[in-house]
Amino acid sequence: MRILIIGGTRFVGRHITEAALAAGHEVSLLHRGRTGADLFPEAEHLTADRNTDLSILRDRTWDATIDVSAYLPTQVDLLADTLSTGRYLLISSTSVYTPPPAPGFAEDSPLAEIDGPVPTEVTNETYGALKALCERTATARFGRNTLVVRPTYVIGPHDHTGRFTYWVNRIAEGGEVLAPGDPADPIQVIDARDLASWIVTLLDRPLDPAAPTVFHAVSPAPPYSFGDMLEAILAEFGPPGTTLTWVGADFLFSEGENGASLPLWSEGDEWMTANTADPAAARAAGLDPRPLGRSVREIRAAEAAFSTEITITREREAELLAKWRSH
Repeated sequence: MRILIIGGTRFVGRHITEAALAAGHEVSLLHRGRTGADLFPEAEHLTADRNTDLSILRDRTWDATIDVSAYLPTQVDLLADTLSTGRYLLISSTSVYTPPPAPGFAEDSPLAEIDGPVPTEVTNETYGALKALCERTATARFGRNTLVVRPTYVIGPHDHTGRFTYWVNRIAEGGEVLAPGDPADPIQVIDARDLASWIVTLLDRPLDPAAPTVFHAVSPAPPYSFGDMLEAILAEFGPPGTTLTWVGADFLFSEGENGASLPLWSEGDEWMTANTADPAAARAAGLDPRPLGRSVREIRAAEAAFSTEITITREREAELLAKWRSH
């Protein structure tokens, strides 16, 4: 196939590009040239800003397009005005639902609606509803050729957010580890490499009008908890004597901590239920996630020195643990 990837040089897009090239497809990458411009010399690089001018796509045709970077419906509209493609696959999110979906919710659960003018800024509050509107816009513009993939948290090498990587590296350091909230809080993840290879094979299949077109790309099936996730990391890399100390959400909020300083921590019921999606449709369509322990080992081997500026420091962690014990 001739595949166009919108945003194919950073994290998820990068892994999709690798998978498409490995499968022998002819790949074009549309990006701004700010990250990964030196990657994938075997692919065609089309430099443009999708928000302003997509004339570079005119008079061209692709068999399939994978859109990794649509966050506003206007971006989908502008692309549809210019693009000639067979299949169109949108990377969306499990945040698109009207809260609270029941644990084990399916892809036909009610989607978030926007009451009033469509926001032009993507924030934590607008992200889910805007992604839902991107889905509606894509279906309206690309019709039955549209596929929608809704992942939850994506993990793997080259993750610029460092969210899952933080926990791998922190637990590998050992000692007393501050674990936020309740160990029973739900979580789901998907390795970017498994997501990428599955997406490419999904596009390679003949169009079947009776087949599902919307999928939860999540793992594992619920119930699975934050405690299960941290214990899985601990089993792989926790030095002897490493312990998890669970610190209450209300206490952490009062100390000004959140899901940025303690990554992947769900800060409320709305975010938690988004991590209880049913992956049955994607599994039936061939999604086969690797065991979490394997992802942990491979991420640690690739990015043992990875760090971010927004996660808590070891000094701040020790301070919070001391306060928690004495509060």
